[in-house]
Amino acid sequence: MEKNSKIYVAGHTGLVGSAIIRELKSQGYINILTKPHNELDLLDTVAVANFFEKEKPEYIFLAAARVGGIYANSTFPAQFIYENLQIQINIIHNAYLQHVKKLLFLGSSCIYPRECLQPIKEEYLLTGKLEPTNEAYAIAKIAGIKMCQSYNKQFKTNYICTMPTNVYGIEDNFHPENSHVIPALIYRIHSAKKDNATHVTIWGTGKPFREFIYTDDLANACIFLMHNYSNNEIINIGTGDEISIAELTKIICEIVEYSGKIVFDPLKPDGTPRKLLDTSKLKKLGWTTKTNLKSGIANTYNWYLKNIS
Repeated sequence: MEKNSKIYVAGHTGLVGSAIIRELKSQGYINILTKPHNELDLLDTVAVANFFEKEKPEYIFLAAARVGGIYANSTFPAQFIYENLQIQINIIHNAYLQHVKKLLFLGSSCIYPRECLQPIKEEYLLTGKLEPTNEAYAIAKIAGIKMCQSYNKQFKTNYICTMPTNVYGIEDNFHPENSHVIPALIYRIHSAKKDNATHVTIWGTGKPFREFIYTDDLANACIFLMHNYSNNEIINIGTGDEISIAELTKIICEIVEYSGKIVFDPLKPDGTPRKLLDTSKLKKLGWTTKTNLKSGIANTYNWYLKNIS
């Protein structure tokens, strides 16, 4: 991937896609292709085919997806499976038709079995039952992985599949119900502070453990892998560190400066009990994370204050 290569970032307005754009620009890439949703609907098969035929990108970062937290995944499973499958099919197939040199597909750590050995190695995929609350999304992502691998096998394409851990950062979705855990907690705790609320209720028991990666670090890893990885097997992207939801909540309270009571609602679902990725394969290639969790959350909250609050 050269500095003047034509690079298409699908999903460029989202959390990960926008970070990939920032990172590409910071590294001196000058020929970055994007299309807003009002100009290109990635669910429209004909529109995507026409776009690829006209633009003929050389490299693709496939970061476009319908995403959300436990509530959104549980409430809208049909949309999660249909939209993600359709986006993946349209982009991956047209990448093949237009002879794209390399494609990076962004999966998710939620594709691994619910009761999985820890830390989670890449080979644990499809060795057990999925987490029910995000099964539709996970199945769609697994299908995307298998599509990339199948095209590599049959058509000798160069499509790589990355499995990032839980991502957070600036440009995130801070909707109180449809967002992931860190932006949802920031929204709720900041709102409680602003409203002088005496307590905040958090879904679940607070006992599950999660691993988080700052979105700019993930973007840096994706570009690193575009240069340094071409294997047909999936590869994890993470930090190697985990934290309980209860401890995470305390950190966000400290950063937001909220001193009210935190109440966990055990009647709401916890999701997967533990989810820590084995990132030894990525580390052997020479990549490590740069941003620690507290710094990343502070950056995210400052962005939230300036742009959303």
